[in-house]
Amino acid sequence: MREKSNISFLKFVLLLFLTLPMSAQKGSFSGGFQNSSNLFMRDSLIGAANIPQYEGEFFGKQSWLDLGYNIKGFDFGLRLDMFHNSNLLNPNASYSDAGIGRWHIEKQFDKVQFKIGHIYDQIGSGIIYRAYEERALLIDNALFGGRVMYNLSDNWQVKAFGGRQRNLFSTYEPLVSGVNLEGFIDLGDPEKGKIFTLAPGIGMVNRKLTTDIVETIANSARNYTEVDRFLLYRCTNAFSLFNTLTMGPISFYTELAYKAPEQFFDPNAMRTLQSGQMVEGKWVREGGTVFYSSLSYAGGGLGVTVEGKRTQNFDFRADPQLLLLQGLITYIPPMNRNNTYRLTARYSPATQLLSEQAYQVDVKYRWNKKLTTSANYSSIQTLDGERLYQEIYTEVFYKYKRKWQLKTGLQFQTYNQKIYEFKPGVPNVQTVTPYIDFVYKISRKKSIRLEAQMLNIGDDEKAGYKQDYGSWFFALVEYAIAPHWSFVASDMYNTQAGKNTPTDENGDKVLLHYPRFDIYYTYKSHRFSASYIKQVEGIVCNGGICRLEPAFSGVNFTINSTF
Repeated sequence: MREKSNISFLKFVLLLFLTLPMSAQKGSFSGGFQNSSNLFMRDSLIGAANIPQYEGEFFGKQSWLDLGYNIKGFDFGLRLDMFHNSNLLNPNASYSDAGIGRWHIEKQFDKVQFKIGHIYDQIGSGIIYRAYEERALLIDNALFGGRVMYNLSDNWQVKAFGGRQRNLFSTYEPLVSGVNLEGFIDLGDPEKGKIFTLAPGIGMVNRKLTTDIVETIANSARNYTEVDRFLLYRCTNAFSLFNTLTMGPISFYTELAYKAPEQFFDPNAMRTLQSGQMVEGKWVREGGTVFYSSLSYAGGGLGVTVEGKRTQNFDFRADPQLLLLQGLITYIPPMNRNNTYRLTARYSPATQLLSEQAYQVDVKYRWNKKLTTSANYSSIQTLDGERLYQEIYTEVFYKYKRKWQLKTGLQFQTYNQKIYEFKPGVPNVQTVTPYIDFVYKISRKKSIRLEAQMLNIGDDEKAGYKQDYGSWFFALVEYAIAPHWSFVASDMYNTQAGKNTPTDENGDKVLLHYPRFDIYYTYKSHRFSASYIKQVEGIVCNGGICRLEPAFSGVNFTINSTF
């Protein structure tokens, strides 16, 4: 019955979007289409095996069609999601489904704006609430409900929202609601060129659990001894106070967030059994806090940014029983550099929600029009002082007229693989990675880019090999013909064997190549690509949200189009 209702609603919305542009002459229609298709080619030697796509399905894809229509202050939005044998939801499984992934209707009435449907929004930097989409990890935690915003003045706005968090083509049962007040205060003197502004804000979010969820958690904790027992509550509130101060070339952002005590599962907490034995992992009821601050300066060719963060017990989800990337209400800013090169980004830290204290310093200086240098240092630890991540990153950029440009530098990393990849007993990964990126303009439309990196990794004394998969060398060449074509060939080669390096039938370590070939074609607002890929197991991150993905072997086709 529910499936028939969804199909009927889908037909209605599609008909609405098809007829609106024809019936309303003054409106504007827009849209976009994105598709990624994989042809899976089994390669047991690199670990690309033993999941459905390699063992019989062989083909998988995911597609999104976005449609938008705007007329007389009304904004209509619709997105259709389609999955067929997709490994995007779970890299080790197969997922197939199709339906309406998002829709909304929005209207502006003078100072008031109303919106119903799927809503993306955040409070402050997102610490107590952020609803957003990240397709690379299939994160889409839009709020399905309603929102109203009211402009108190030109500089002050208040908004309130409520609904349920999206879960693929359905929603999680708990209710989420919130209110947010933000403003802007100008204390400067424009006539004298003095800039001094404040952008304060305050927000509150409430989450109400269902009776079934509370009873399920209570059953899990029923046999806890007296010392570990706690009262369960259906409602939890989180509060945030934030402000951005701008004074000339200086910008200073601060945010303090507090989550009232709630029940969540702490995998590191010790529980006492009836026998007196201690075991790891239990449900607890604790309050949480996050303090985040960012100070930046820009002027005279110099740019400096200093960030700091302290997180304690801030795992805030639609349902406390959910794990990993599921049901997150909160978004806590990452405290490391966003690396883009293949080997410098191989070990990326995921934001820790229960225990993390971190800071980073980023400095960039432009010596002249040709030369720019930069350096970044980040340090992440638990509240108990255990090292999670440390990085030193340096970069030199030199541009010679419009003929060629060079980017080079060195990266040093310490990475806690035990915590980030759930691999007990392994030492912290230590890496040193030099890199170089060279672009040469052959003509006005043609260019060639050369890229090389070498990741040197520390020794795993217990294993008798290098750490993890060992050391790597990566090389890439790209030939571009503007504005349409780009051809890329690269190879990632395992230069020194590590503990996890694959072995042959004799048990000997095999140093493998992981080649990749790409063809990209761009026509106006449409981009197509075809790629042959062999990829080693590794971490994939977007904005501090990370997951471990298995090796991949196969062909990928993508389409990205806007209209």
